[in-house]
Amino acid sequence: MDLSALCIFAGALFVAAGSPGPSVAALVARVLSRGHRDVLPFLAAMWIGEAAWLAAALLGLSALAATFHVLFVVLKYLGVAYLLWLAFRMWTAPVGASQDEVVPRTGAPLRMFLAGLAITLGNPKIMLFYLALVPSLIDVTRITALGWAELTGVMLAVLMIIDLGWMAAAAKARRLLRSPRAMRLANRSSAALMAGAAGAIATR
Repeated sequence: MDLSALCIFAGALFVAAGSPGPSVAALVARVLSRGHRDVLPFLAAMWIGEAAWLAAALLGLSALAATFHVLFVVLKYLGVAYLLWLAFRMWTAPVGASQDEVVPRTGAPLRMFLAGLAITLGNPKIMLFYLALVPSLIDVTRITALGWAELTGVMLAVLMIIDLGWMAAAAKARRLLRSPRAMRLANRSSAALMAGAAGAIATR
């Protein structure tokens, strides 16, 4: 694929994905409350969901997405419900509670993965971004497997840079919060961020 087209695609995606939104808010809230290690399944699910929407755009599956609109709405609200549940647990957690009490560890990686997938797949705005951008850069009727792989690789590289950057910043902020008062503020700030992310996703 033409290098200039890939660069334009990367630049547009960097601007769009770098702007703080519901997914970033959910990511930051989770890192502040639990640290960075257990958010990796959530991140992986978000990246897989973005790759799926890019594939859908390249394959012209927007009509299919419209046909199964109810399924995407259900996925979206499952993600919203999980975020609200996490927000409630964070807000009501005693300052002295262990993090496993705030968000139980058992099965957490799978739950975090499914939540990230539901949030991303339930957001057709992502597919609309790819539908608007990709056809202006390439002839989607003549896309090759190599071109598909190149676009997906660029997309993953950009998203990893942005999301891991947000994760590192939130992890650094978490290390500064040691006193009981600071931990209570972190828990409630995280709860507010998580609930705000759920509200933003629900109203789209």
